[in-house]
Amino acid sequence: MPTFLTTDGTRLAYHLRGEGEPLAVLPGGPMRASAYLGDLGGLTAHRRLALLDLRGTGDSAVPADPETYRCDRMVEDVELWRAHMGLEHMDLLAHSAGAALAMLYAARRPHRIRRLVLITPNPSALGLRATPEDRLAAAELREDEPWFADAFPAFRAWLAGEAGFDDVFLPFFHGRWDDTARAHTDAELTQTNEEAGERYFADGAFTPDATRAALAELTAPVLVYAGELDGGPRPDLARRAAQVFPNAESAVQPCAAHYPWLDDPEHFRARVLAFLDGPAPSVPPRADRPAHHRAQGWVADMDTSPPPYAVEANGITLACRTWGPTDAPPVVLLHCRGADGTDWTRIAERLAAPPRPRRVYAPDLRGHGHSDRAADYTAETMSEDVRALVTALGIDGADVVGHSLGGLVAYLLAQRHPAAVRRLVLEDVCAPVPLDPPRPPAEHPGGDLPFDWAMVRATDVQRNTPDPVWRDHMDRITMPTLVIGGGPTSLVPQDEVALLAELIPDARLVTVDAGHLVHESRPEEFLAVLVDFLDR
Repeated sequence: MPTFLTTDGTRLAYHLRGEGEPLAVLPGGPMRASAYLGDLGGLTAHRRLALLDLRGTGDSAVPADPETYRCDRMVEDVELWRAHMGLEHMDLLAHSAGAALAMLYAARRPHRIRRLVLITPNPSALGLRATPEDRLAAAELREDEPWFADAFPAFRAWLAGEAGFDDVFLPFFHGRWDDTARAHTDAELTQTNEEAGERYFADGAFTPDATRAALAELTAPVLVYAGELDGGPRPDLARRAAQVFPNAESAVQPCAAHYPWLDDPEHFRARVLAFLDGPAPSVPPRADRPAHHRAQGWVADMDTSPPPYAVEANGITLACRTWGPTDAPPVVLLHCRGADGTDWTRIAERLAAPPRPRRVYAPDLRGHGHSDRAADYTAETMSEDVRALVTALGIDGADVVGHSLGGLVAYLLAQRHPAAVRRLVLEDVCAPVPLDPPRPPAEHPGGDLPFDWAMVRATDVQRNTPDPVWRDHMDRITMPTLVIGGGPTSLVPQDEVALLAELIPDARLVTVDAGHLVHESRPEEFLAVLVDFLDR
């Protein structure tokens, strides 16, 4: 059972089931352990499900602060989970109350969504709610059921606030009240964190107008899936929710209620797979204008990073974002392959903050984000781009931090222009040794990408057979160097990270067991190690 740490130190667990392309799954309840989802009607035969136990549920730890059970407070947990799994963008399925969390995540991180599936969703994040009238209308469709005469009056009294919850009306939540449905219901009490569920929809969790505006920019395909007999949401309400998304379709499963994969597994599985296996969607770009547009034409991402500005460097235009006082010590942050400067936003904001602020620069490497596409994507050329960038910005001797590909670019900069680097930090970067066996040619995923696919091919070639000069010139890296490894869960072999630290004369190795994305998965630990090193 894999686990990861959130920014407040809560360890969350998720469960992997099945084979195939990954499908991330958020449970409902609210705050019910993911075990109730089972195999989702047999989806495990076609997809590898990653089912998250939200904080305080299932195998995940209870947080120190119960206020973090509020739906919007868990959006960052989802982002850390994605980063921990190493997914650049993901197919995400969410059920019931979990759909509210999925909508908030999609609004905040639209470029991370490949496809979104909302199963009998609670649309509270959109300012929509199932009313008592909705639920009674759906219940009345069951008047021919043998249990209806006893269940309906109790259900009506509960909805009117005249009586408490009564197990007698549980059949309304299932399309078939059989042994499977009874077992599913019997497990609910032990699988649900009731205190957490009461806080999930607390005041302040949702800002529907802002969420709707943000989701209007989501380009990923969305499936809103309702049950014909479900009262929350009824099919009409599900269709209204689908209208919020620019690229959504709605579906209604006949004779199904709130748990459609139990009511008719074959129908559910076929319809969801038809959506997931449809034409490959475009990866949502970071902006709606091409990279060669200048700063005044660019649209900022939906996060807290500042808008990029253009810098002419090494014959191309690079996008760069900055934080902190202009007279503070400079730090340059270089992102990994496929990302851009916004990848560093949380780290940059902290580095730029008092009491010891720094002037932070986070460029988009060539072929990434808002920077120009080019014909040459060698790591050496990228290092010359960074040298030209810092020169153009008037930076004389910066602390340089590089992650993955950005780390390769950073140590080549340190080899070629040691005066440009005061201190060097390399996050989960491998030594320049040939891959055996070599990495096979990558296949284009289809659609538009937020980076140049030619860059992927070029950097794969250099990763398979790095220039021997890179290793021979490690002794030219004379500045203090910190190498941060991601530990055994990283996709980068940690013996190669250790070798890199050995090859650099004045390097120190620190391991943070976070996987490849150390600064995203464990930002507090990353910052502690980083700031301690930079302050020396």
